[in-house]
Amino acid sequence: MTTETKHFTTKYALSLHTTTPELGLAISNFSGENRSQVWNLGRDLSSLIHQYLIDFIKPQTWADLSFIAVAKGPGGFTGTRIGVVAARTLGQQLDIPIFAISTLAAVAWAEVGKSPNLKTIAVEMPAQRGQIFAAIYQFEPDVSKLKVCLSDTVFTPEAWQETLANWNTNYQLIQAKSGLAATVTSILELANLDWQEGKYPNWSEALPYYGQHPVEI
Repeated sequence: MTTETKHFTTKYALSLHTTTPELGLAISNFSGENRSQVWNLGRDLSSLIHQYLIDFIKPQTWADLSFIAVAKGPGGFTGTRIGVVAARTLGQQLDIPIFAISTLAAVAWAEVGKSPNLKTIAVEMPAQRGQIFAAIYQFEPDVSKLKVCLSDTVFTPEAWQETLANWNTNYQLIQAKSGLAATVTSILELANLDWQEGKYPNWSEALPYYGQHPVEI
C-alpha cells in the first residue's frame, strides 16, 4: 500500500477532551459509525484516563486508528496536560498523526452545527485571575471550514470588550463555561477536516495551549 493510499484510507479516528474535570472521548469512521461519551472524573482523571480509553475503544483496536485528535486548551492546566500527553504517547507508539485542536474552536464548531447560518463567531471563556480566554472564527460554508480570525488569546475583560467593539464585522458571542467535554465530537470533526486536506502532524507537534502560567509570578 502506498503512503498516499494509506493516508486517505480512513479507518477510525479517536478524540480526547480533558481540559475540564470531565473526560470526553469520541470515535468515528466518518461513514456512519460514531460514538462518544463524557464522564465527570474530577481529580481521578489522571489515574483513570488510560482504563477509560482501553474500555471505550472496544470493539475497535488501536490498530484501527488513522489519527488521534485532542483538545489542546485553553482550559485547566493539569487536565489539559494529561490529555495532550496521553495523545502524544499514543501517537508515538502507533506511529499516527496527532491533531491538537483549540478548545475554543471546538465550541465555535459545535455552534455552527446548531446554526449553520452563523458567519463570525466570537468565543470567550473565563481564565484565572479575572482574565478571559478568547478567539474569533469565521465559518466558510462553501468549504465547510472554520477560518481563524483571532487565535486563542488571553485578555483582560476591558481589552476583550475593546477588541469586540472594534471588530469590523457582525459576530455572535458564545460563552464557553460548562459542558465543554461534550465538544469532543467537534474536536474529532475539525481534525478530520485537516486530515482530508492531507495534513499529517507528527505527535511531537501536539503542544498544549495554557495561555497563563498556573501560578502567578
